[in-house]
Amino acid sequence: MLQDIISLDKKYYMNTFGDRLPVCFERGEGLKLYADNGDVYYDFLGGIAVNALGHSHPVFIKALKDQLDKLIHTSSLYYIENQAKLAQKLVESSCADKAFFCNSGAEANEAAFKLAKIYFYKKGMDRYEIISLDHSFHGRTLAAVAATGQKHYQKPYEPLTPGFKQVAPNSFEAVEEAVTDKTAAVMIELVQGESGVHPMDVEYAKRLRRFCDEKGILLIVDEVQTGMGRLGKLFAHELYGIEPDIFTCAKALGGGIPIGAMCAKDEIASAFEPGDHGTTFGGNPFATAAGLAVFDIYEKEGLVENSAKQGRYLKDKLLRLAEKYSGKITEVRGMGLLIGIELRPELAPVVFRRLFEKKFLTSLCKGVTIRIAPPLNITSEEADMFADALDSVLSEV
Repeated sequence: MLQDIISLDKKYYMNTFGDRLPVCFERGEGLKLYADNGDVYYDFLGGIAVNALGHSHPVFIKALKDQLDKLIHTSSLYYIENQAKLAQKLVESSCADKAFFCNSGAEANEAAFKLAKIYFYKKGMDRYEIISLDHSFHGRTLAAVAATGQKHYQKPYEPLTPGFKQVAPNSFEAVEEAVTDKTAAVMIELVQGESGVHPMDVEYAKRLRRFCDEKGILLIVDEVQTGMGRLGKLFAHELYGIEPDIFTCAKALGGGIPIGAMCAKDEIASAFEPGDHGTTFGGNPFATAAGLAVFDIYEKEGLVENSAKQGRYLKDKLLRLAEKYSGKITEVRGMGLLIGIELRPELAPVVFRRLFEKKFLTSLCKGVTIRIAPPLNITSEEADMFADALDSVLSEV
């Protein structure tokens, strides 16, 4: 069965992912994923921070089925009840005044770039440059690649979309030096996920916020991975004590149904007028029903609080493993349930593969860091399972 699927993939699907891990899943329940051969795996990657509710959450599935029975899509030519209600949820739960829905994190970031540029354009100001950080990741579209601070993603698509520049992370002086009279915005991830879970310093973020205020520059926070409770607060910027002018989210917002959101302060959001931006699928009745169900489950089950609690519990266990295997683990980083375990370069790929063989799903960042982003309803017992598996692997390598 698996070999048949692999053969079809190699014959018909564009080779953008290379040889994937040799497994195909048929169904899921909570933290568990069931392969087509009956093997049970434990999803400590959460679909790359997407499946915050785990798999097949009964309340979530019922909400989706109920919406399917009523309406899937109409278009943005008409008012959409779920869209308006989800926008209300996002605004009333954050520092934003307005929200716009799209289909992915990359699209949300594209919308943020456009909003930042048109904001200054409509003020009659020639400000279009956007500063982002080295080692960042903002998506796969052309502008998002130009904002992504990783040369291997950028090189094949040169010349890049103009107006983007990258500077060293956690260096306020680097931002200060890069700013010109053309600078429209600074865009950051408060915790860089794809590069291996690297948090920004709190003082750096606060100083950057003050500097942007002084210079009239917009501060954009990419919360695609860090938002929706992943770090133990609904949004990462809450942990840092700052309010962005614009922030983006996606991933966990739809619980597995594709949706992205770009949220902004009212003064900035008002730069978008009819015709300036739009979407066919974004924020349709089905996708926004998923988002509303996610919010409802978060509130009723206390999942943001559980993310903070279990994140502390799991990170503490991993820090103890780092002491036990100090010659193998070089650092444990992260907040809430987004954690990176950096290992010696020659060990990291081996540990990643051995965890997979023990049926634990993670990701390997930059060849040295095991990233975990499990569902937010994880239990202490499930956290113990992962720590015990890692302990076993490290004792063998």
